Amino acid sequence: MEALKKQVGGDHYRKMKIQPIEYILANGLGYIEGNVVKYISRWREKDGIKDLKKIIQYCEILIESEEGNQNDSDKKEIV
Repeated sequence: MEALKKQVGGDHYRKMKIQPIEYILANGLGYIEGNVVKYISRWREKDGIKDLKKIIQYCEILIESEEGNQNDSDKKEIV
């Protein structure tokens, strides 16, 4: 992809052998999973501990969402 040759706001992704967006697209990851990949890939080069805290928050959001989906499925089966 031509767009991967440029990066707005630094070069922390372009320096990687595989850019997070390439991995995310190739594996069909959703928004939350994609952000986890993005932040874990860049944390040493960009925002350090702040990025690690973002990963935790996104994981918490995903867990709550999935637990909510499971609860919704359980309710549908009961009806």
